[in-house]
Amino acid sequence: MSRTGHGSAAVFVATFAMPAHTRYVRHVHPEHQLAWAPTGVLSVRTDEGTWVLPPTRALWIPSGVPHETSAHGRATMRALYLHPDLGPTAWTRPQPVVARPLLAELIHHLASARLDVAARARAEAVLFDVLEPVTVTTIDAPMPRDPRAHDVAVALLAAPADRRSLEEWGRHVGASARTLTRAFRHDTGLPFARWRTLVRIRAALPELAAGAAVATVARRVGYDTPSAFVAAFRRELGVTPGAYFHR
Repeated sequence: MSRTGHGSAAVFVATFAMPAHTRYVRHVHPEHQLAWAPTGVLSVRTDEGTWVLPPTRALWIPSGVPHETSAHGRATMRALYLHPDLGPTAWTRPQPVVARPLLAELIHHLASARLDVAARARAEAVLFDVLEPVTVTTIDAPMPRDPRAHDVAVALLAAPADRRSLEEWGRHVGASARTLTRAFRHDTGLPFARWRTLVRIRAALPELAAGAAVATVARRVGYDTPSAFVAAFRRELGVTPGAYFHR
């Protein structure tokens, strides 16, 4: 990690080289954070859901919000840390923003250690003007608390394409299908089939963001046909996979 910024600056920029599958466990910052990856794809998970961030999107994380950050493949994260009294005061929850070329250049500019105080102040003022919010539906698949249902959930998070039925899972974990059905609905608020659909879509998002073909991703997360995957994606997120990252 490298960190740049003048001692009196309102904005500090840290650069993190993230090999594939890097994960920064759940933590909080006293400052606001703007997380962005000029290369690769980031995933940021909070209590409200998971955001997948290709280079065209960044995420505003208000101070004090617990979150974890991971990289599906190799990525570079540039994180801006801002004084908690600064920034859009209406954004008290995580807010995705469009990372247009101007925002990207500003971030790179603010990362320079050669900026004098006046130049840095001008760039910081422009930064807030170019934070353009975008509405993005997040995916949240809560974990069941029942130990046997939890074992099923952990296995499906590791292998979302696993197609075993609840009857088959029940024989594996020592519970009836009816018991597992009740546990998923009670603990997650979702029927098992929908919970598994959400897990599959969440697993697909980083690959889609990295540019993988829909047909390839559909097979990897357990769908027989791309059309079945697209239908499930649209049903849950309201748009097609192709439109999700290009609005």
